[in-house]
Amino acid sequence: MIEEEYKALALYVESGIEGIRRTGLKVLALRDRYVELLMPLQGNVNHVGMMYAGSLFVIGEVVGGAIFGASFDMGRYYPLVKEVNIRFRRPATTDITLRTRLSDEEADGIRRELDDKGKADFTLELELTDAHGEVVAVVKGIWQGRKMTPELAALISQVSG
Repeated sequence: MIEEEYKALALYVESGIEGIRRTGLKVLALRDRYVELLMPLQGNVNHVGMMYAGSLFVIGEVVGGAIFGASFDMGRYYPLVKEVNIRFRRPATTDITLRTRLSDEEADGIRRELDDKGKADFTLELELTDAHGEVVAVVKGIWQGRKMTPELAALISQVSG
């Protein structure tokens, strides 16, 4: 379930970036410090009948921004990806689901560092699972939150119309 306060974020995650929109990625759940995403097999099949590796990467990368938006005030802070590594374990032949959460303690620590230093790294270790609950890929990434500047806020406002 997508909580009301996160509906705009869910819409942005699904369709705000054209390359992601074309994959058909869906936000299944979005609430405080919790995200569940689904990458459909349909439209993401490669030349040998399994999910395209790039689509698996997309779900593993975009989740960092989604969990950041579900955990922090996007008017004050914004996320960037620093590093993402993916290890493919088995062919993905069904829709793929990814769930992640930040604990209160993790979010509080990141927020303190954002306020004290203007930026804060956070690491996510993730499992991409198929419709049978099998792990098809594991992702480890580092994202960074940064304090919003007035200049960046103005630029974002211009770009988003």
